[in-house]
Amino acid sequence: MRLNNLSPNKGAKHRRKRLGKGESSGLGKTSGRGNKGHKARSGGGVRPGFEGGQMPLARRLPKKGFNNAQFTTRYAIVNVGDLQEKFEGGLVDEQALRAAGLVSGAWDGVKILGDGEISRKLTVQVDKISASAREKIVAAGGEVVEIKKAAPVAKLPRKAKKQA
Repeated sequence: MRLNNLSPNKGAKHRRKRLGKGESSGLGKTSGRGNKGHKARSGGGVRPGFEGGQMPLARRLPKKGFNNAQFTTRYAIVNVGDLQEKFEGGLVDEQALRAAGLVSGAWDGVKILGDGEISRKLTVQVDKISASAREKIVAAGGEVVEIKKAAPVAKLPRKAKKQA
């Protein structure tokens, strides 16, 4: 078996429809588009989500309620085992983690989790840390400092218009 002997399975490849090649071809004249109307025109067709004049799903569903997702705090996750691999000792903070390639992108903070083992003496300065990660770092002779950031200011709703 060689690359030049490979071929697709029988029936896997189809000829494309050749439209507008005479009436006897079966796809001449109107080329399978029927007679006149919106869908017969070039560029014709309904928009995505159009349900034939029926009230669309997006308008049938209720729109009230509140979602707290915009106020969540998203943390970049780093495991203790990753610290063991990337750092020899000294201070480990967000800048050091970014320089080591363990954190990238936009995050509200960094959280250390306890997956893996550590035997190096590190001073870890992060926003959050799990109890197991704290135990492992302290047991290895290191130190943990949690940074307390100011709470993000919630977006205030618009003021209601005054009625005259």
